[in-house]
Order: sequence, then structure tokens, then C-alpha cells
Amino acid sequence: MEHSTLPATTSTLKPGPAYGEMRSVAVMQIRPGNVAVTPSGRIFATIHPMDGDHDVQLVEITGQNSYRAWPSPAYQTHAGRYGDATIDSPLGIFQDGHGGLWMTDMGIHLGKTRLWGFDIESGKLITKLELPAKIAPKGSFIQDLAVDRARGMAYLADIANPGLITVDLDSGKTTRFSQHPSLDAEPDVDLRIDGQAVQFNGQPAKVGVDPITLSAGGDTLYFGAMTGNSWYSVPTKLLRDDASHATIAAAITRVGDKPVSDGAETGPDGTHYFTNLNQHGLDVLTPDGKLSPLVRDERLDWPDGVRLAADGWLYVTVNQLDSTPPFNGGKDSGQPPYHIYKVWPTND
Repeated sequence: MEHSTLPATTSTLKPGPAYGEMRSVAVMQIRPGNVAVTPSGRIFATIHPMDGDHDVQLVEITGQNSYRAWPSPAYQTHAGRYGDATIDSPLGIFQDGHGGLWMTDMGIHLGKTRLWGFDIESGKLITKLELPAKIAPKGSFIQDLAVDRARGMAYLADIANPGLITVDLDSGKTTRFSQHPSLDAEPDVDLRIDGQAVQFNGQPAKVGVDPITLSAGGDTLYFGAMTGNSWYSVPTKLLRDDASHATIAAAITRVGDKPVSDGAETGPDGTHYFTNLNQHGLDVLTPDGKLSPLVRDERLDWPDGVRLAADGWLYVTVNQLDSTPPFNGGKDSGQPPYHIYKVWPTND
């Protein structure tokens, strides 16, 4: 009998990323606001309004050191000439899983809040809705959003006049829920970075409802104050049906703890991810109610927005926001570059 000896082989499989591993996605000379990642891996970011005037407000990341105005330069405001046809002060951004990219526009210069929706494939405008003044009065700071495209609804958070705003994307009908303790900054919670109390316009930074997310099926809205340690939920049906204030208030449930956070994301399994401003980090709240660190890294110098991508990575924008004039006595002491990173959030 003949015997053959096969050559020894070495596996070509590469080890997967480690829990909390952080990789650079983009290096930018202007501050990114929030980030969105499509199922195919395209990456979009708003440019933070607190970074001042730029000729781009919404970009697609095209490389480690490159981006392009999206969907085209025509939608961007150039040389500070803000108008109805161009983007004013964007921040929140959300891809809806149905081919749409949505963005809040706080209208700091125009004095009105708008919601933009674009078709990702073509770049064409789906809709542009202006929120009525009684829902978003001048001085509002409506920065975060979550979109349920299947039901044609969007949910927005106003941190200046703490409230949750519900928008019917087809009819444009809007409603507001406000004047509830769950929406307000918690008085015994402080924003402290590197041990220093952070000021906003000369006062201790006390910021109300900021990050909001949706459950996988869109039945539950999650929310919490930036300077707060509580994460809440409310059934979206009550918001969609414009239920009474008392009915909505009675249905609000405290889900668990959260850190002082500017951004949050909820995964399909009900796991919640938060930026942790006080500790240069990201935290995880599991469905069983346990809050734990995901990563601590000095590079996370004001981690702003987070989005979970289809490939499992958690994307985070980092923009040194505490060095901008409103937080820094009218001066900008930021030191570019600013960053978009991705972090591996599971032990798989």
C-alpha cells in the first residue's frame, strides 16, 4: 500500500477583533457631528454646527483622509449664505434601513427647524419638512432623531426646551411631549471631563433629553438626558396617536442606568450603547439591565454620536466639543484632527 504525505498547512483565518478594539475610520480637520452607516458600508456624517461656518454640512466619508459633499455641493451652504434651499445647522443623522438617509437641521441661522430626507442610492431629496414654530420655537436645539420608515414616522429630541417630537413623514403632522421629569437634566449629575466641571455659556452644563433610539421593531422609543444617569422607554404608539400627556407620562419606564452621554444606539437584540463623556469611553447596557464599560481611551475626547453598523462595528464620532466657544468661554481651543472611529462591541 502506498502512502502519501500531505504538506502541512497553516490556517489563513485571521483572528476576529477583540472586545473594545478601536480602529480609525476617518481623520478630519473639521468636527464631525453624528454618523450613519448604510448596510452596504457607506459612511455619512454631519459637520457639527459648533465648528463654525464651512462650505460643507453633510458629507460622505470616502477614505481615511477624504470626504465629499453629499448628496451634492448644491445642498451645502457656502460662505455663510444660509437659505431655504441649503442645509443650515445639521446634527442628527439616521439611515432608515429602507434606502433613506434622514437629518435634523436645527436652523440656528435661519431660525427654523427642518427635517431632511434623501434617497441614498440616487441622492435625490425625499422630503424636507419645516417644523411649525409652536412645536419647534426659535431657540430650540433639536439635534437627535430616530426614523421608523415602515410606519412613516420620525422621533426627534429637543434639548433646549426638553421634549420629544413626533413627525408624520407623509402628512407633516407634528406633536410634542414635554414638561416631564424624565426629559430634564438630573440636578445631581455633572458633566466633568478630566476632572473639570464643564460650563455651557458660562453656566454648569445641564443638558436635557438628547440621545434617543428605537427598538428593532419600532414599538419602543428610548431616551435620556445628556446630563443624566437614567435611560427611559415609552411605547411609540402613544406618541403616534398623540395620546394625552397623562397617558404618555404613565407609560414611561426607567430601563436602566446610563452614563453622561451625547449619543446612544440600540442594537437589534435590545443592547444599548452609550458614549461616556466623563470617562472618555463607551458603555453597554445589556437587556438584563447591567451597565458596563466597553472601552476607555483618551482618544475618545468627547465621543459624540454612535451608530451600530450591519457588520457589527460600532461607529463613533469624536470632536472635542468641550473646546468649542459655547463650552469654552467663547474661544475655540480644539486641536485637529478630529475623528471617526469604529469599536468592536461584542465578545463573539
